[in-house]
Amino acid sequence: MPTIDRNGTVSFGDASLNVWEDPERRDALQWREWERQFKKDVFLRMAQQLRRLGWKTEVPADMIEQYSRSFAEGYRYCQKGDLQGRLEVTGRCIKLEMWQNVANVENPNGGRYDFDKEKRMPYLLWLEMERTRRRLRAYLCNVFTGYEFNDKMRDGRHAERGPGALTALEWVEQANRSSGHYVAELGHARIGMACNARSADGGTITHGARVYAIGYDDRMVVGTAYYNLNNMWWVVTGKYGVLNLHSGAIYLDSPGDLRRKRNDGRRRRRLEQELAKAIKAMDFRRAETLKGILFPADEPLYMIWHKGHGAYHRAGASGYTSNPIEAGKFTWKELGRFRPADGSMEDDLSRIVPLDADQAKAA
Repeated sequence: MPTIDRNGTVSFGDASLNVWEDPERRDALQWREWERQFKKDVFLRMAQQLRRLGWKTEVPADMIEQYSRSFAEGYRYCQKGDLQGRLEVTGRCIKLEMWQNVANVENPNGGRYDFDKEKRMPYLLWLEMERTRRRLRAYLCNVFTGYEFNDKMRDGRHAERGPGALTALEWVEQANRSSGHYVAELGHARIGMACNARSADGGTITHGARVYAIGYDDRMVVGTAYYNLNNMWWVVTGKYGVLNLHSGAIYLDSPGDLRRKRNDGRRRRRLEQELAKAIKAMDFRRAETLKGILFPADEPLYMIWHKGHGAYHRAGASGYTSNPIEAGKFTWKELGRFRPADGSMEDDLSRIVPLDADQAKAA
């Protein structure tokens, strides 16, 4: 097999394969030429190998429409059966990310946005994912003379944690140190805005503070908070337990009733999803029952249209949809920050849409 002289590192992530090169950067013209050759030598060959392995690949049509053809050419949407993927080249890095939407999907926007993608995959899909990235790894390390596979114990936030590996505190320290935002004097990234450290009960979270937090299963936990990035905090809950939570899920003082499950938002989203399903199926009796559970008070309801995305906000203003049936429904009080300050129904970012014509006339 003919070889090409390039130096780089191939590594595995969570259902992903990553290629890194570390070239010398002299000037803008030289860098643009290097990026062009990197894309030609490595990115396009990876796309070709995926097709040889039975994957379908295509340049994203939505990116062509939203940005440009030249921009979209740096990406490929990939699919093989129920396994999906995205191949992208950005600067000196190429990443192939794979996921599935068949089982164990928790994020409402799809399996691509779930953590622990490999653990969530059905066994046969996991086998296909593993076969794909191993075949690509073998190809890359054979074709490019200076490519090496990084099979050492992973560092940063991909490090192993548990008995025989890192403790939670060691893992958090290593994850923070591997961040490009790490400030040695602080021991963590700099907290740029006060709101990034504002707790759910209005206090200020400090690095190393003892806190109460809502965990991934919506149960209250007690732990120690360590700053991560933006409004995200690591919460260490035991010798090996770590949660990555936003500041709005963290309390400095006990919120009370610690045994109660904090799943109001999840419950609301699920009920609105069931309401949309009932309406689509024209099961209006069930829809009326669900609406009574969701909105026991007979009050006007509204939807929120986001002008930038050209879509409605979903339930809880989390995600978007172009289908008004799937759009989130809000009472006037729940609109909160989406209500324009001047009392109107529209501003530069969004428009409040009454749910039915009678409300539209009243508005």
